[in-house]
Amino acid sequence: MVTAEALGGAVARALDLRGLHCPLPVLKIRKALAGLGPGLELVAVTDDPLAAVDVPNFVRESGDALVDVRREGAARVFRIRKRESSA
Repeated sequence: MVTAEALGGAVARALDLRGLHCPLPVLKIRKALAGLGPGLELVAVTDDPLAAVDVPNFVRESGDALVDVRREGAARVFRIRKRESSA
């Protein structure tokens, strides 16, 4: 299981989204990011093949930053940094 503590750094939240299919991974990522403070990071693990396209597109449109994407077996691990506030 992925935990924020095991990932270190500025990771504030870890989501295990394996077994969920489009559009649920992006919807859950959006909800989790909404609860994070600026500059904090979210790590999401998903095995949905469409997430390889959907998550980067969502992050680009939201203004957040896709810090890293890596494969772990059949899953992809996305590390996303919440955008700084625009105030």
